[in-house]
Parts: sequence; C-alpha cells; structure tokens
Amino acid sequence: MIPSEVVYAILDGENPIKVWREYRELTQQQLAEIAGISKPYLSQIETGKRIGTAEILSAIAKALDVSLDEVVTTGNNYNEAKHLK
Repeated sequence: MIPSEVVYAILDGENPIKVWREYRELTQQQLAEIAGISKPYLSQIETGKRIGTAEILSAIAKALDVSLDEVVTTGNNYNEAKHLK
C-alpha cells in the first residue's frame, strides 16, 4: 500500500522520485550514489529538466525500493490506484 503522504504529495503535482526520496529520508547525493548516477542528473530528473532512460528510472526505483510504475506514475494514475485499493 502506498503511504497517504506520498499519494497526496504526488497528487499535488510533486515529482514522484523526489517524494519517494524524501519519504525514504535520502538526500539527492545518497540516492544518486545508490542508483549509480550523478547528483546533477538526479536533480534534473526531479525538476523535470530531463526525463531519464528506462534503465536509469529502474535503477532509481530499485534504490527507493519501489516499482518502476511508482516513480513514473502521474497524479491521475495515483488517484485511480488509490480508489482501487
């Protein structure tokens, strides 16, 4: 089950990767190191300046211990998922 604070933050338009990173209490530097990417690249993904490849997004999801869908899902999909649970 997805924690309500994560769902609401994403519904409010926040980047899912940033929301999950903060929920896991990780800094950008820590997550970047775990995912094997640079901190600037992660920052650009979180701010929407870059999208990230499927491989990179998978590495980030794995580092956050969530599914790929949970880091690339839009707010509308979270709303739908929330009602299905």
